[in-house]
Order: sequence, then structure tokens, then C-alpha cells
Amino acid sequence: MKIQRTWCLPTVVLATAFISACSDSSSSSSGVSELDTNLSALIASENLTGDPTTNRDLPNITDLKAQLGMKLFYTKNLGGDQDSACVTCHHPVLGGGDNLSLPVGVNAASVDLLGLGRVHNGDGAPNVPRNAPTVFNLGLWDQVMFHDSRVESIGKESGVNGANSGIRTPDSAFGVADAGVAVGQTLAAAQARFPVTSNEEMRGNVFEAGNDNDTVRTALATRLQGDADWLTEFQTGFSSTADAATLITYDNIAEAIGEYERSMVFTNTPWSAYVAGNTAALTETQKLGAVLFFTAREDSGAGCSGCHSGDFFTDESHHVVAFPLIGNGKGNVNASAGNDDFGRERETGDVADRYKFRTPTLLNISATAPYGHTGSYQTLEDVVRHYTNPRGQVTDYFDVDGGWCQLTQFTTVTGCAALYPDARTNSLLAVDKLDADRLAGESEEFASDLTLSDEQVNQLVAFLEALTDPCVESRTCLAPWIPDTADAGPDGLQLNAVNADGSFL
Repeated sequence: MKIQRTWCLPTVVLATAFISACSDSSSSSSGVSELDTNLSALIASENLTGDPTTNRDLPNITDLKAQLGMKLFYTKNLGGDQDSACVTCHHPVLGGGDNLSLPVGVNAASVDLLGLGRVHNGDGAPNVPRNAPTVFNLGLWDQVMFHDSRVESIGKESGVNGANSGIRTPDSAFGVADAGVAVGQTLAAAQARFPVTSNEEMRGNVFEAGNDNDTVRTALATRLQGDADWLTEFQTGFSSTADAATLITYDNIAEAIGEYERSMVFTNTPWSAYVAGNTAALTETQKLGAVLFFTAREDSGAGCSGCHSGDFFTDESHHVVAFPLIGNGKGNVNASAGNDDFGRERETGDVADRYKFRTPTLLNISATAPYGHTGSYQTLEDVVRHYTNPRGQVTDYFDVDGGWCQLTQFTTVTGCAALYPDARTNSLLAVDKLDADRLAGESEEFASDLTLSDEQVNQLVAFLEALTDPCVESRTCLAPWIPDTADAGPDGLQLNAVNADGSFL
């Protein structure tokens, strides 16, 4: 888009005055443009510092426990059938996810192939019902984990990643701390207890079939206990001389994986540099997008910061957004089967929470496509335009654009169009819920459709792109979080990922 020499800001309500600006972007006598002045006022009104890591105790990737966690994260030995690992769905080079709309976990046609080209060994369609969220900046979450927040801090204390109070998980009743997660453990460690128990993600359908989650975890720990090399790794990681039975427990496995994940701190964005005072860190288009982002809808802005708030760009709460729902679905609240996905209601049992999902952080957003809890949108422009007319966008998604078959992942899947016959109906049910919440005054964040010009859409997208740390787009910069591909790991089962061309990630 060609940048014009003139700009016109929406009327912005500030703490003490109305500022209506429509002028050229030339600098004032102080050397700071009027656009920068107005954006600075918005930053102040949002209490932003640009640094979400302030006053947090986060590990470094060089820490011994994080190094152990990296080895565990990459071993296929934690997969029930030894054909998947944590990294299968969460590779640093793939934005801390897998670059797929929906993951392919166990039983892939090519075990070590990650990202586009990874298909299920059968019909090729993905077998995991929700998009893989990024593990980048996992240590910055204080309240909840997963799209439906099924791992949740009881106390929700700020700045500690859940470590100061109990944590509720799927192994405990809603609102009740899991007795198996000790106080002092983080949300990152708590969530690391569950992918290994999912049939679709890592467990498979044969390993410890019919047994409960704790039995599965114990069996995996026992598997590693029999390997002398793993004992050496655990003794180093935990600075201990204890024996295998004492050290190699699933609690310690989860803690180490959690510390590896918490070490993936990528927050040095152009936006953070701008907030710190470098006005040249953003383009004019990005600055205009920022003004739209932080200005409330009633003041002619986009109101994005109503949900994507603070320096971490999330309220850690739940909202009905009604992105297209594709895939096999997570099932409804009363059954494990079914291809709908009731979202947060599955955890709370409250119908008011139907189709609500956790607000994602926007940090590194340009590196973490596809978007939505089922990865149904491929681009940031798709996401922004959804808010301008959710019903129209969802209808066009299925009736005009080709539904999920338009997504890169599905272009080679045989019989793609017949995969999810209820996807359109389920998606429009979510839109109905959004509209019902609006009528009832229960959806203030989305009280009405958003009116944006094409230029404003471009400005918002440009700003969102400024929220990405350049490190996550550089294989060289990410190298400390990726084991040497010439190594096979302590057990010879290290997953050294390759892309569809056979090149190492």
C-alpha cells in the first residue's frame, strides 16, 4: 500500500482531553510528530511498558534443567508408540507450533517430517481437533493454558506463571486444584503432563490402552528409568546423585519440559523498541495501526486492546469470536464424541461459555499462522476482516472461498470437501451465539461489527506484524533451542525434524 503524506486519526478519548488530529505527519518543533505524540498518550493510558517480562523469574536456555527439558521435548520416547514427541506439534522454527491448521500427531506417514507435508498415515487428514498454540513466551501466562483453559491457576497471581497456588487440570474437578501438581509447579509444567496422555497427540491407541493418565505417565517414566544415559541427564539437570527411581519421575519430566518452554522468551519486538522510545522502530503505517488498535470502538477505533490488553496482549479470558470451526471437533460438553466444539463450556459446564475460547497473545503473531482454535484462517488479513462481519465472513468462508480445502494443509488431501460435513452448521451456531450475546448485552467487546476501510485493515495488519521478535524468524537465532541434528539424543530417539524437501528445520 502506498503511504500518503497526510493522515487522519480517529477522535481519541484520552485521560484529560479529546484530541482530534487530521494533519500532515511532519515533525513538531520538538522533533516528535503529532502521530507519535498521540500514540504516546494512548500507550500511557494503557499503562504499557513494552516489556511483559518485568519482575518475572524466567529460566535461560543454558540452565541445566532447561537443557534437560530440551532433550525430553525432542525425544520420541515420550510418545506411546515412539512415533511422536512434544516437538512434533511445537517446533521453534515453525513459530513454536507446527505451521498447520490442525496437527498430525501420532501415526504420521513420515514421523520426522514436521510442518506442511506432514500427513496422517491413512487418509492424510489431521487427527488432532484443535490448532497447536505456540509455546513461545509460555512463561508469561499467569492464569490459563490451552484454548479452553483446562489447565488453570487457582489463585491467578500475577508474574509467577501459576507457581504460587494450586493448579486445576483435567485430572481434577473444575475449580479444584490437582493434587498431583504440587504448589510451586508452574502452569508450563502442569500443561506438560497432558499431551502424552492424548491418543491423537502422543499416546496412540495401544500404549497403556484403557489405563488412566497417571498410569500412562508412570509407564513413560519407567521407560526412561531403564536407560543409564537418561539417569546421567537427570542427575545433571537436577544437580543430584539420586538413583533413577527417585529422579526419573513424570513430575520431574514435566518440570524440566516446563523450564525449557519457559526459557523461550521472545519479546524484543519493533513495538517494544518503540514503546521504549525509539520512534523510528515503527513505520507510519504501523503507527496508524497501533492508534486503531488501542482506540476504543466508540471513539472510532478498532478496540482490539479491549481483549488483547497489556504488554502480553491478552486478558487471559474467554470470548465468543466465532471463527470458522473445522476439523473433527472436540465434542460437546456431555460427550467425548461429536464434531462440534463447545470450548470453555466443556470445562465449566456453563452454557453461557459455549463457543468461548481463550484470548491468544499477539506477540510473535506473524510467525504463528494459521489462526484460530482450528487454524481456519491463513492470514492476519483474514483475521482482521472477520471482525468486520463475522456472519458474512463465515458464510463466505464455506460458500465462496472453499472452506478448509482452501488451506495449504488440505490441498493434497484426497476427498477434502467431504471431510467435515457439519463444519458450516457448527460454525454458524457459534455466530448465532455471538449474536445472542450481543442482544443480551453480554458481549461488550463485540457489541457490533467493526467498520474498517481497506487502508485501515492494512494498517492493523502492519501493526500486528510489528509484534514479532525477529529472533523467531531466524534459524540462527533459534539454534540454542534446537538440539544438534547430528545427535540422536540420550536414547537414540531424538526427533531431528525435516521439512517436506527433506532439509533439517
